[in-house]
Amino acid sequence: MGDVLAYEAELLGLVKEYLDFAGFQETVKVFKKECKIKGKPLPKPADVSSEDSLPVQEEMLTAFEDGDQKVFFRLWEEHILSSVHDSDPVAQNLEFYLHIYFAIFLLKQTMGKPDKAELDERISYFKAYLETKGAALSQTTEFLPFYALPFVPNPMVHPSFKELFQDSWTLDLRTRLETFLSLALKARQTPRLLTIFKESGQCNKEMMQHLHQQLVKREHRYMTNLKRLRKLQMDYRGLLEVTAELVDSLEATVTGKMITPEYIQSVCACLFSNHLKQTVAHNIDFTRPGTASTLLRASLSSMKVQDVPLLPSLDYEKLKKDLITGSDRLKALLLQALRWRLTTSYPGEQRDTIMQAYISNDLLDCHSNCQRSVLQLLYSKSEVVRQYMARLINAFASLIEGRAYLSQNPTLLQMLEDRLKAEDKDSLTWENVLGALQKFSLRRTLQSAMIKDGLIFWLVDVLIDPDCLSDYNLEYCAALLMNLCLRSAGKKICASIPNPMLRVLSGLLDHENPKVQSYVNGVLYSILAIPSVREEAKEMGMEEILRCLIKERNEEMIRQMEFVIKQLNSEEPFNDSIVSDDDEEEEYEEEDNDILEPDLDKDEVLLPQLGELSGEKLLTTEYLGIMTHTPKSKKKQFAGVHQCIDEPLQRPVTPGYHRTAYLM
Repeated sequence: MGDVLAYEAELLGLVKEYLDFAGFQETVKVFKKECKIKGKPLPKPADVSSEDSLPVQEEMLTAFEDGDQKVFFRLWEEHILSSVHDSDPVAQNLEFYLHIYFAIFLLKQTMGKPDKAELDERISYFKAYLETKGAALSQTTEFLPFYALPFVPNPMVHPSFKELFQDSWTLDLRTRLETFLSLALKARQTPRLLTIFKESGQCNKEMMQHLHQQLVKREHRYMTNLKRLRKLQMDYRGLLEVTAELVDSLEATVTGKMITPEYIQSVCACLFSNHLKQTVAHNIDFTRPGTASTLLRASLSSMKVQDVPLLPSLDYEKLKKDLITGSDRLKALLLQALRWRLTTSYPGEQRDTIMQAYISNDLLDCHSNCQRSVLQLLYSKSEVVRQYMARLINAFASLIEGRAYLSQNPTLLQMLEDRLKAEDKDSLTWENVLGALQKFSLRRTLQSAMIKDGLIFWLVDVLIDPDCLSDYNLEYCAALLMNLCLRSAGKKICASIPNPMLRVLSGLLDHENPKVQSYVNGVLYSILAIPSVREEAKEMGMEEILRCLIKERNEEMIRQMEFVIKQLNSEEPFNDSIVSDDDEEEEYEEEDNDILEPDLDKDEVLLPQLGELSGEKLLTTEYLGIMTHTPKSKKKQFAGVHQCIDEPLQRPVTPGYHRTAYLM
């Protein structure tokens, strides 16, 4: 009861404020009357002026017109700063200009002949503001000149402050003030009871979602740790048994008894009964020194490999049906779960089996001619569905088998190019579409198609302003451009726009990202094989730019740039019959290109609601299948052609895999 009494007046005020806001006038009268009878005075609302006949906004505007800064800033403190946060940039900027207005008010009104004492008081008030609340804006270019205003003898004639004495400046400031007061005071009228209720409900909802996420993670971690604990308990029990045997053996040797090979064999069989039965069944010579220890180490190694289980099979027909006909939320959850199954898998047999199951069951409908297919989710009206479809395609494109599967669909490349030009450059959808296209450029047939579709022209336009791109997007744009420029057809496209191309590349040469520098060097080295491009580069001083930048580079970059300079000064003609590589030969795919980068799962926007299935739990609960896995036959990889790491890149690469240079 003590707590209620302590806050009773404030609680009564909240109730009355809401009743007023909701229009319960009769109820308010009865409420006020009963409070008076019970001796419970209602607090005065904070936003009611001392003069009820004059609304707050009109009173502040009147004080503004009269230059009465004391009344104005008293009302500002009471009614505005109580509803607007101190750090609100709009309020901060407006307050700064209002202080300037009141500081020079007398100078404007008296045509430069004010009362000295009153002017000094206003200037002192302005200086105090600059040293306290106004100090936060001292680093802002817009306001920096005004910090000298109190120290200028006659600001009316000073060129930096002439604008402040124009009628247009005062009129503009009054308009801004009136607009701001209308919005701020309107926001202040929202009853506090409603604000408390909304904030409490949102906070509880977010807290429940957060706790649910934590619960899902903890359950998964608990099951994993429980399996490990059971295995450790079994191993510990076996270790105790073997330890007891060994102690008995040591005691026996003290009495002169010999340890036989058969005994060592039995100890090994006990230690690794599940891994060595077949091996021990053969006639292994345990009398040879080191045989037992070598066998034990080999068995330990095989245990590590066999500890990775295969994931349960899925019902892919049901999965594809729900991906096409389900709700947008279900589609997004399924796309997320399928991607997680791939990105969280262990490299090797587990990941290969998952990918092979996706491909053999045509998960993305790459072989389907139906109008409604899973790939059409790229055109979904839901931004989340489009994003999660792009993420899954990017994950597929990260693996050699996945790229080979996707390349079999004749329309997918055009669909991705459409989305690249339609999506917002700041979106994760755009980022993942770009990533997929860049990985597609590792395949020759897809390179040719992209060059034919004019993607080089588009990339040059995008790279004109690299500051608007994230690090990921800039790396992948530069790498995609390099891969396309390695082809003869790509070089010819560049030769048709030499000036824009070289200007974009020269702007990227001094970029701080070393990967971007490598890709730019690779592009330059490729296109400078064409004499007309070399001439254009010489005219714009490319060699001078390179020699200026070369001083700040590491040894690897210095050697790359020296190769570029050497190519720039070459006199060799562009012999298309020798250099041309446009005949579609076998695809060059590097084994190192099978890596799923962490960016595939970054910034997840889809969070499961309370009690909602997601991830592997969704797949294994609702879509469990029977024997949809198929044996994985390892595709023969091309070894690639390697060159000195010092030369500019002359093999197609992807930033996620670019740990070593792919060479000419």
